Amino acid sequence: MSKSKRLIFLPLGGAGEIGMNMYLYGYGAPEKERFILVDVGVTFPSMDGTPGVDLIMPDTAFIEARLDRLDGIFITHAHEDHIGALGHLYGRLGAPIFCRKFTGVVARAKIEERGHDIDSVEVVGVWPEQVKLGALKIGFMPVSHSIPEASGLVIDSPLGRIVHTGDFKLDPDPIVGEAYNPALYREIATSGVQALVCDSTNVFSQKAGQSEASLGPHITKMIKDASGMVVATTFASNVARLKTLAQAGVDSGRSVVVLGRAMKKMLSYANFAGMIDDFPPIIDVDDAHDIPRENLMLLVTGSQGERRAASAQLSKGKYLGLSMREGDTFLFSSKTIPGNEVGVGQIMNAFSEMGVTVVDESTGHYHVSGHANRPDLAEIHRIFKPKMLIPMHGEHRHLRAHAALAAERNIPSLIARNGAIVDLSSDAPEIIGNIEAGRIYLDGTQLIGAFDGVVLERSRMAIRGAVVVSLLLEDNALIGESWAEVLGLPDTRATEPELQESIERNIDEELQRAKKKMLSNDDEIEKLVSRTVSRICKDMVGKKPVIKVLINRLVD
Repeated sequence: MSKSKRLIFLPLGGAGEIGMNMYLYGYGAPEKERFILVDVGVTFPSMDGTPGVDLIMPDTAFIEARLDRLDGIFITHAHEDHIGALGHLYGRLGAPIFCRKFTGVVARAKIEERGHDIDSVEVVGVWPEQVKLGALKIGFMPVSHSIPEASGLVIDSPLGRIVHTGDFKLDPDPIVGEAYNPALYREIATSGVQALVCDSTNVFSQKAGQSEASLGPHITKMIKDASGMVVATTFASNVARLKTLAQAGVDSGRSVVVLGRAMKKMLSYANFAGMIDDFPPIIDVDDAHDIPRENLMLLVTGSQGERRAASAQLSKGKYLGLSMREGDTFLFSSKTIPGNEVGVGQIMNAFSEMGVTVVDESTGHYHVSGHANRPDLAEIHRIFKPKMLIPMHGEHRHLRAHAALAAERNIPSLIARNGAIVDLSSDAPEIIGNIEAGRIYLDGTQLIGAFDGVVLERSRMAIRGAVVVSLLLEDNALIGESWAEVLGLPDTRATEPELQESIERNIDEELQRAKKKMLSNDDEIEKLVSRTVSRICKDMVGKKPVIKVLINRLVD
């Protein structure tokens, strides 16, 4: 076998963070590798660091520069952090998309929404079926997760087999989707596994993961014991949990209503894919108004505190004519994703003030994770017996802990952050280079770069306020007076001269003292005005704002 070829792994997103998954695998001569792209995910913005941004996704510049060598895109499952950027970025990528049936329904909807051809999505069966692209053969390995038809990938190359787990858990009874199948995994491992690229999310959870099937009796008892209306929220994509909740409601003698666009959409996708033919009966929201509260259960969106979702709307009053009252129960059948604690807490407190009983997942009876815990990861290591391990899907501390777990079995490992080019060709992984792994923001309808300056300027204005100054000049002299608009700075009228008036007066005085030569240069005028505005604002309100100077000149 020629040593001039190599097998590489390059995470563009999802390594050193949870979310925004995007990974490249390449095989070939150095700098001539042909690639497959695994997952095209998003993460969500925060008002602290990315105000006004709608979505954040990995920068695809590296592979865009090599599109003639991108053979295919493989989507492991339909969670937003694995598929959410597909519609937005597909126009830049253009390669065929391969996925399983349920994921394909979601993928087609996403790219059609953005005007792309749905025929670019090809639905593939499970292992041992494989897609051959160049020197690589790729198969979908069914895994249990918190969404239907999640899969790992088996990637065969001339230099060995890679198992890319995707998000997974070891669940013998996931309610919807495939159960954990150790025999299948052992069969895949028989040929030898060169590298295991493995989910690290729950590496700190010391107990083996629980099955989705374990929740039903606890949820049913809780609903039966509730006196008023019961409302439950979970991740909209967790079709198995929705089925568990709905069945518990029906078994408790309640009529079940589904509220929220995302939840209805996911159920429609699952129904179209033929995955929930036995879903418990649900009623329309219009019929719910005629049902006694103690006989009613709502399944609603908004488990992560989303402001426009049904949970948040109910916490503020009414939603589609329905409202919460004292004695009702609200169940969070979900885990709060780090960063969403404030939004979720606000909803919980609002319900508490109404006299609603709020139940969360802290007892372990109403939610189970979709990710493998530490003992489960160790079991996967034992089954696949990889020559090397690359931890993925986790913050740095997760990746480090997973690498340490691999070391307990003497499996060579390393921490590959976004942008690290990892050679998987030998007996141990090696970082052989790094690229700039940037981010792309969806801002309104536009895709912008993280370093374009738009969001940075918005952040500066949010923190410091802004002042806009307009000047009219003729023959290098100010005509009339300057005009200033102050935005996002404190009002000073109650204690001292108004800020706007002080800015305008001081600008006028500085321009009157300025020499004609300086007034002929717009750059020099802008510097003078900016210094003046900055000084006045610092003196009066203690802040130096973002300053914009508009210079207009009258010409004959």
